[in-house]
Amino acid sequence: MKIFAGRANRALAEEMAQFLETELGDCEIAQFSDGEIFVKINENVRGVDVFIVQPTFPPAENLLELLIMIDAASRASASRITAVLPYYGYARQDRKDQPRVAISAKLVANLITVAGANRVLTMDLHAGQIQGFFDIPLDHLFASPVLIDYFKELGLEDLTIVSPDIGSVRMARAFAKRFEAPLALIDKRRPMPNVSEVMNVIGEVEGRNLIILDDLIDTGGTVVEAAEALKEKGARDIYVGCTHGILSGNALARVQQSPITELVVTNTVPLRDGKPTDKVRVLSVAPLLGEAVRRIHNGESVSSLFV
Repeated sequence: MKIFAGRANRALAEEMAQFLETELGDCEIAQFSDGEIFVKINENVRGVDVFIVQPTFPPAENLLELLIMIDAASRASASRITAVLPYYGYARQDRKDQPRVAISAKLVANLITVAGANRVLTMDLHAGQIQGFFDIPLDHLFASPVLIDYFKELGLEDLTIVSPDIGSVRMARAFAKRFEAPLALIDKRRPMPNVSEVMNVIGEVEGRNLIILDDLIDTGGTVVEAAEALKEKGARDIYVGCTHGILSGNALARVQQSPITELVVTNTVPLRDGKPTDKVRVLSVAPLLGEAVRRIHNGESVSSLFV
């Protein structure tokens, strides 16, 4: 087994390698003056079980770099290539919900397969049906054990779990069951991409501590508006937990100025500004991803990680 890392989130790959008590494979990645990406694997991988760690958040070069790394490993006769995508980019474009639009999540799945990947390992897909877009095996991990352990350590009383929209209800319900806490729901509408409007709060939140759960936060608009609406309803401390902290644009500043007590994200995606603020905490999913890599290599069950 050998683990190679792209440039999108090398720190996470190094943590995974440390967990597995190994070192990252020697791989040279560079760009020509015109921007073209060059990849060269500097060690023998013939007959080797290769894992390539590269989340595919923007810019698009991250996705292209993953594809070129897969192709390089395939042409070097690796026995099996697993694309490890802590964050699967383009996952929000998973259906044709208006005329003449692309289903980009399916296109990305095709690209990864055609490039030569034999297997995919990813975490908290925005839509579960994306697993069906692949004609190769896909292992789908959940960051919930990491988030649950952290929030349990806080020992919050009078707790309610909140789903910021219909799409996150399943995740929120699973948390509510683990905490034996009631569930609340934000009824919102999205008039255009990256814009949301809170319509109603369904559930009892007055005088209670809240945890809002989502799979990803991009502009921060949804959770900030949700937190403001919940505060107006008399909520106490408001925590937000999510797997993928994309936090594009001025999202960090928005969170900093909001009624949110703390935003908890994982390191599937590196923070854009490089380090957390006093309202942002980053948890590592490297042990979870590392254990999944170990089990895939040894032919053991991955789903039993979440039993």
